[in-house]
Amino acid sequence: MVLEDGRVFRGSAFGAEGETLGEAVFCTAMTGYQETLTDPSYHRQIVVATAPQIGNTGWNGEDDESTKIWVAGYAVRDPARRVSNWRATTSLPEELRRQDVVGIAGIDTRALVRHLRTRGSMKAGIFSGAAAEASVEELLGRVIGQASMLGADLAGEVSTDDVYTIEPAGEHRFTVVAVDLGIKTNTPRMFAERGIRVHVVPSGVTLDRIKELQPDGVFLSNGPGDPATQDDAVELTKAVLGERIPLFGICFGNQILGRALGLGTYKMKFGHRGINVPVIDHATGQVSITAQNHGFALEGEAGQRFDTPFGPAEVSHTCANDGTVEGVRLVDGPAFSVQYHPEAAAGPHDAAYLFDRFAGLMEGA
Repeated sequence: MVLEDGRVFRGSAFGAEGETLGEAVFCTAMTGYQETLTDPSYHRQIVVATAPQIGNTGWNGEDDESTKIWVAGYAVRDPARRVSNWRATTSLPEELRRQDVVGIAGIDTRALVRHLRTRGSMKAGIFSGAAAEASVEELLGRVIGQASMLGADLAGEVSTDDVYTIEPAGEHRFTVVAVDLGIKTNTPRMFAERGIRVHVVPSGVTLDRIKELQPDGVFLSNGPGDPATQDDAVELTKAVLGERIPLFGICFGNQILGRALGLGTYKMKFGHRGINVPVIDHATGQVSITAQNHGFALEGEAGQRFDTPFGPAEVSHTCANDGTVEGVRLVDGPAFSVQYHPEAAAGPHDAAYLFDRFAGLMEGA
């Protein structure tokens, strides 16, 4: 594994052999590697697992968050030698090979994570088999030559091509149009559990198409890349706000709503990726332990109020660790968003109540 600053880690091939390039990031989650690997928000990123042993529970056909593995590569310390879970249908390395995902094992992930925390997330590459026979200088040139995550427009690469519908479980209460910027499987499932029909639409959807579906609310999903590239999604969000259709955003959707309300965004040094991040809800003082996956964030401070064309807005949530903006909302309007994942699989579920809050907004409207 070669980093853009010249740091090299040598280990053994894990998964498919070959070459892969991406942004090196680390995830502190102790569980849920299958959900992490299949999360579209990790598109074009090489994920470093801080948990020392990975692969214990194998791979199953039920826990994918999308139709494929999206990570560019996977770096682990100690792959499990055998699977020990009754739900497993195959092993992690077998699935990585099947989907042609290049990884590396046996490296000092503690040293790598400390390096990324100090220097920040950076371009990287994993090379194995014949690809690893080139000189380090040549491999470093390939790493440096790849496109940066700053300025990357990736939502269209992970979005659905066609509209599809998830029907509610039980009695139908509301209809939501979910704009797919990289949506995870569990999100429509969480809506369906609350009697909400979900029409998942491509990222390039127009307001007219949304209105044809007669929604009670609009949802902006998570997704990969730089939110500064999403001018079309921002303009769509402004149009939805102008129609006063209740709106809820998660992760990338939080950054889109924030931009629509006039806030700027920036690239974080190494981001938040894990399932143990404390977030403060400033309206109640409640702290939720949350799942997060973002390398960009909104500008702002805890409790900040600011004027928008749609009425006053405020920073509603911040991270208890570093003060990062974790949520925004219209004070007198039906729109809010959070940076973290209330639909998180494999957990935690502290913030699942936000889906009920959105249902309450639609009911009030």
